[in-house]
Parts: sequence; structure tokens; C-alpha cells
Amino acid sequence: MSFAGRLDIEVIPGGLPSVGRNAGAHRATTPYVLFIDADMELKDPTLLRRAMELAGRRRLHCVTTNIWCSQGSARDGILYFLNNVAQYGSLLVKPFSTGMFMLFEKETFVRLGGFNEGALYAEDYLLSKKVQNRRFGIVSGCIHTTNRRFRSMGHLKIVGMFLKTMLNSWNDNYFLHDHGYWRQKV
Repeated sequence: MSFAGRLDIEVIPGGLPSVGRNAGAHRATTPYVLFIDADMELKDPTLLRRAMELAGRRRLHCVTTNIWCSQGSARDGILYFLNNVAQYGSLLVKPFSTGMFMLFEKETFVRLGGFNEGALYAEDYLLSKKVQNRRFGIVSGCIHTTNRRFRSMGHLKIVGMFLKTMLNSWNDNYFLHDHGYWRQKV
């Protein structure tokens, strides 16, 4: 409520994440659009400012950050650590960002066509991999999440889906199918 006078907040119709995110981005009048999942927590009060500074300084089209699960098990922590390592490794091939934290230059977001509304799986990765490597950045620090994904689907299922996503990086058709993500999600 302390931001009520400074933020223009509106609940908009959505559906799958890509539809709602595109609708929100369409209404945005700012040069950048931040997409974060509902269960994310910005514990670091400087993270967003630093992401904006990095984007401006290096003229980046998309900036993400590390993901950390402070309330989860050691296994959760290891898997999020490996996710972060994969994110850094993606700088060599195709950028990889999740919608957990994705700061996009709005003009580029529009030019790339936004989130593919036909995507039923990993719509965030499908969009981030369109960004040129030199225009993609990872700001130091992290955003905090819960382990709800692991609790609802299991660690092995999530790891398998992640590996299949990486193996299908060049197969956009793969992302037009659910792969069981939405049927099992809580």
C-alpha cells in the first residue's frame, strides 16, 4: 500500500502466462517491462535498480538474475544452483531465462513478438532464446522462490523436463505442447 500513489496497478484478464504477460506488457508505457512469477520475493532492495543499470550500461534487451530457494531442502538448493549454472552457460549458445525474473526492453519485446501465446510450455525460455547473446545479461544477486514446483511435480520430473527443454532448444514446435507441466502444477 505504501506504493499506491506511485504505481498504476490493474488486474487484467489472462489465461496461460504468455497471454497475461503479453496483455500486461501491451499496457505498459515504460521503456522496460519486468516479468516475475507470483511466488518470487525481491529480498534485495537493490536488485531491480542494478538490473536496470546493467541493461542501460550495456544496452541489453533482456536481463535476468539467479534464482534461490532459501526455504527449501539441500536438494532444492542444488537444483537451483545448477539452473543458475545453466543460465550462465547459455550465454555461449542461446540465452536462457525463466519468467521468474525477466527484465525486457519493451521495444525489443514487441519486435520479437512477445511471448508466444501458442506455447504451452516454457514460453519464457522460448522468448529469451530469441535475444542475441551480446544483448542478454545476468545481474548479480538473486530472486527468492519457493520449492512449490518440486513439491507438486517431484525433483526427477522437473530435472527431466529441464533436460528435454535444453535438448529441444532448436525445436520451437516442442514448446507448443504441455508435456504434463500444467496438468500437474499446483
